[in-house]
Amino acid sequence: MAGLGDELNAESAAACGIELEVKVERWPIRGGFTISRGSKHEAVVVVASLSDGSYAGRGECVPYARYGESVEGVVAAIEACAGPIANGLTRAGLAALLPAGAARNALDCALWDLQAKRSGVSAASLAGIKTLRPVLTAFTLSLGSPEAMAVGAREAASAHPLLKLKLGGEGDEERLAAVREAAPHARLIADANEAWQPDDLESLLAAAAAARVELVEQPLPAGRDDLLQRIERHVPVCADESVHDRASLEAIARRYDAVNIKLDKTGGLTEALLVAAEARALGLKIMVGCMVATSLSMAPALLLAQGADFVDLDGPLLLARDRMPGLAYEAGMVFPPSPELWG
Repeated sequence: MAGLGDELNAESAAACGIELEVKVERWPIRGGFTISRGSKHEAVVVVASLSDGSYAGRGECVPYARYGESVEGVVAAIEACAGPIANGLTRAGLAALLPAGAARNALDCALWDLQAKRSGVSAASLAGIKTLRPVLTAFTLSLGSPEAMAVGAREAASAHPLLKLKLGGEGDEERLAAVREAAPHARLIADANEAWQPDDLESLLAAAAAARVELVEQPLPAGRDDLLQRIERHVPVCADESVHDRASLEAIARRYDAVNIKLDKTGGLTEALLVAAEARALGLKIMVGCMVATSLSMAPALLLAQGADFVDLDGPLLLARDRMPGLAYEAGMVFPPSPELWG
């Protein structure tokens, strides 16, 4: 990306007089969504809007209890930035003001969007990306019985060449085998969400290899994943909960083959782009992931997804409805956002 470092280190356009608005929105999930930590039936998102009276920028985030976040806490953290924002807060200043996480993500993406709107230059161009292209995204199957996941895979495979399986530990060998039999030609990746146990790690990785899984996300709990450094990994393993920002990359580089970069973890697009660059320098592959959320959350991540090894930006497809305008999805591909949505 030409000029990426200069663009990311440069301060955003002056923001004096900008007003902040924060909203909590609830979006129903189609049929529910289950991972190893539990189930949910709606996506609760927080949207930060910045307006100078002529132009407005938006950013969406998903507070995540796994990382100690709550909706109320994220809203309060965003609202506490109203004064600095009105006085000209830049993206660089925001990174010093808030830790990596959902609150900073919403504001960082809103600042990118506002800068693009005010300058008449796309966010992609501001990031040094000449052209945004459609990318292949995974489609996620919730954790369920082997039979239910096989049915889901069979139904989804015709429209989605890349499937992502949520796994949960016990019964995963049967789930993997059932899905592979039901969708023999689909590409598969899997996400254990920290649910595997050290004693079962090698046998479950072997089952994943037998099912021709291309990547396994976060099989062991964060902080208890050193075993990955001492075994032969027959399937590439991707860090998710173990990595948040650049500070956590080097410690896991020998244990993992890839890193899942999510804007809600890194605290926005600004840090995410830097994480991706450093991950590449460490020899790690890049996966761009998401929480279950609307197209407003996915749109900034599409900049990060250009050239990624794996993309998982299917959040809107899991909702009963998406915001309008939203991203376009077709034949497993997700297309760049319109300026009306973001950027």
